Amino acid sequence: MQQSRPAFHEAIVVRGARTNNLTGVDVDIPKRRLVVITGVSGSGKSSLAFDTIAAESQRLLTETYPAFVQNQLPHAPRPDADELRHLTATIAVTQSPMAANPRSTVGTATDGITLLRQLFAAHGAPAVPSPQALSFNSPRGACPECEGSGSEASIDEDALLDDRRSLDEGGITFPNFAVGSLFWKVYARSGHFDTRAPIGSYSADERRMLLHGTGPSVDTGSHPMAYEGVVLKIRRLYLSKARESLKPVLQDALAAIATTAACSACAGTRLSASARGCLIEGRSIAAVAADPADRMEEWLAAIDLPSSLEELRQRLLSIVRGMQHVGLGYLSLDRPTGTLSGGEAQRIRTVMHLDSALTELTYVFDEPAAGLHEHDTTRVIDLLHRLRDKGNTVIVVEHHRAVIRAADHVLDMGPGAGREGGRLLFAGTPAQLQDGDGPTARGLAAAPSLSMRPRTATGMIAVRAARRHNLDGIDVDVPTGCLVAVTGVAGAGKTSLLRSIPREAGLVALDQSPIRGSRRSSIATFTGALDDIRTRFAQANRVAPGLFSPNGAGGCAECAGLGVIITNSVVGEALTTTCPVCDGRRFDEEVLQYRLDGLSIDRVLDLPARDAAAVFSTSRAGEILRRVTEVGIGYVAIGQPLTQLSGGERQRLRLATELRQQAAVYVLDEPTTGLHSSDVATLTALLHRLVDDGCSVIVADHDLHLIATADHVIDLGPGAGTAGGRVCFEGSPRELVAADTPTGRALRRALEQP
Repeated sequence: MQQSRPAFHEAIVVRGARTNNLTGVDVDIPKRRLVVITGVSGSGKSSLAFDTIAAESQRLLTETYPAFVQNQLPHAPRPDADELRHLTATIAVTQSPMAANPRSTVGTATDGITLLRQLFAAHGAPAVPSPQALSFNSPRGACPECEGSGSEASIDEDALLDDRRSLDEGGITFPNFAVGSLFWKVYARSGHFDTRAPIGSYSADERRMLLHGTGPSVDTGSHPMAYEGVVLKIRRLYLSKARESLKPVLQDALAAIATTAACSACAGTRLSASARGCLIEGRSIAAVAADPADRMEEWLAAIDLPSSLEELRQRLLSIVRGMQHVGLGYLSLDRPTGTLSGGEAQRIRTVMHLDSALTELTYVFDEPAAGLHEHDTTRVIDLLHRLRDKGNTVIVVEHHRAVIRAADHVLDMGPGAGREGGRLLFAGTPAQLQDGDGPTARGLAAAPSLSMRPRTATGMIAVRAARRHNLDGIDVDVPTGCLVAVTGVAGAGKTSLLRSIPREAGLVALDQSPIRGSRRSSIATFTGALDDIRTRFAQANRVAPGLFSPNGAGGCAECAGLGVIITNSVVGEALTTTCPVCDGRRFDEEVLQYRLDGLSIDRVLDLPARDAAAVFSTSRAGEILRRVTEVGIGYVAIGQPLTQLSGGERQRLRLATELRQQAAVYVLDEPTTGLHSSDVATLTALLHRLVDDGCSVIVADHDLHLIATADHVIDLGPGAGTAGGRVCFEGSPRELVAADTPTGRALRRALEQP
């Protein structure tokens, strides 16, 4: 007779969890269920799911490795909890962007391009010696002209030089070549030029040497550096890298002097002539890799292959079908990963798990429905259910109402953010949660409120023959003096339309791209609030303001003001641990003794923006932080590194800085990403207030509650990729309800939701 499994094995047991802002949380998480952890932003959801459960599982797995391997790995501390029992192997799937390396593609991330190379090497004609002759990362397969980059840049050489100036007067205008710089010294001390003569007086040979020459090393005073012409150095150091990885000043400088186009030799395919010439039924590997996943599936299913390659075909079909299943059928294998959104990157990562033979795992997802249309959300829910039905425990940190309703079990954290959160408010079924009275319960029960009296447009912004990416040459008149919502399924062309709006004076466009800055940058430094705070601390204590910057004289010497120690390892990722000297407080002990209104500088930087705004209510810092609170991120500590903010939080932070002086037109790309329903209401009210104050606001978004309040809706689609890019509907939200589009149907269902 088979014995039943002990009940305590049926749940992950957490007792006394105190990670980050958790306040001694006790919870049992049922296994082999879809468990959604929800709550307002900053309430402790990720602290429980990722920083406690996933972190401890991964730490325990590391301890099973042989001692030699363990010694090569950084040692992670145990999460702050009294008990963590009955954990399983955990796979954490985050929304972190994929590598911006221009050679990293969807195909490399999913292994699809590797399998496709094997297929062409085995069945293509004329035959190639090996799959590596088909790779743009291999000398055998890469186009010799562009070296596998797929692009070539033409440089306006005259724009690099000011012919009226000499080298000594700054005749090389490109940043990093200024007088006195290391690069400048190479040219000035090379002996090739009269550094006092105007560059315009140089002979043809001298000009050629300055721009394109090579030569032996030059003594720069610090160390020898090989002579390399200005154009050659710019190509090697800057044009060979992803533009997004460069500092803004270099991006702007390159935009002014360089024009990038597809390589004329390989037509942007990155491949050599022999690699491009290897065909299967008349198509090259470059052509197939450029197909959207749904079209590639059709090609794979139709081609005639020998039985020996059938398994290879099925593995490829599994990948492209998996991409479609998670709503990414519009992506191609040659799409650079650096162009993917965080949500797209997360779903690409899940494709590899769909056909895994492993079971009894714990998957932890970070807002898998963020940035998704209701139409695509149903696919993600189906994916989560499929993973659960294979015998896995699926834990999801999520705000999306549809995902919460689809859960087997819900944990609601709160009631507020930061110090006001960190408690378990509810554990039970979605139906039980909806009967409650907390912020999440109210959000679940509330239907969208349709705009009954839309504003009258004060004018129009004309977009004509827009063809960016998948836009089908569309003409759109965008009303001004209104809140305009641009809608459509993921990949329908919303962002492309926003970027096609003429950049007139007074227009501010805010996307979700990372804010430039290191892990030392924070809300306080980015907004300028810390300047005022440092001054006030200095005046109150009669010391220098520089002491109150963790990056300056007052920073902890052990961790250089970071608050953490970063240990790099040859194997695995770098480990970040709290600094043992300052205990994460970032400052020298002497600096921490100084007080302002009873608070030390580390306590001030640990305050949520809304609390800091109240503390400094009569100062410039208070005014700045009030704007941060207005845009819906008042829960974020003002000293939190910008690298830890989501895309939506970064965008709203930039909006807060732009509110200093009112713009005529604000263009926002999915500003509700990562927001709880209560925070969406706060942001929506702010956007309407901007319009009431005379601004025009254009928002691409999926949140039906925001869309319902708009004055005008432009709905794109009907599908994604090549199936989208057209205007399906224009009008008020009331008219959209009757429209037979994915957005119209979703809004209609939301209004009918009990």
